[in-house]
Amino acid sequence: MRYMIIVKASTETEAETTPVNADSEMLAEMAGYHGQLRKAGVLLDYAGLKPSSQGWRIRYDGDARTVIDGPFAETKELVAGYTLIDVKSRAEAMEWTRRYPNPQPAGRGKPAEIEVRPLYEPDDFGPSPEVGRLKRTAPSGGNAA
Repeated sequence: MRYMIIVKASTETEAETTPVNADSEMLAEMAGYHGQLRKAGVLLDYAGLKPSSQGWRIRYDGDARTVIDGPFAETKELVAGYTLIDVKSRAEAMEWTRRYPNPQPAGRGKPAEIEVRPLYEPDDFGPSPEVGRLKRTAPSGGNAA
């Protein structure tokens, strides 16, 4: 079962212009945590995201698409980073996420929030040619759906 650990953005992560400003203690904790995940064989991927000022959104209205450049106002609704894990159960995912270091770049003691969501797996859908096609086009090591 794959789970995405989503690091919620904050005013600090949205203000970042370079990872050089990141707290070295927080980076060391993240490196240690992700090293433990890798050693346990459950780590699939992880990354921090640059601020929304460097991104964009695509808004769909039927077939029409509109590009909206960042930054985006609702910081609490933004994602600052993620960790993708593949574990045997929800309980195991919960165990790993309880150990997730505080992701705030300003250091310990600051409020922060992570959200954890399971990913859809191909087996969550009924058998069909489309699901088979998704499985065949999935990235190496990943599942599509």
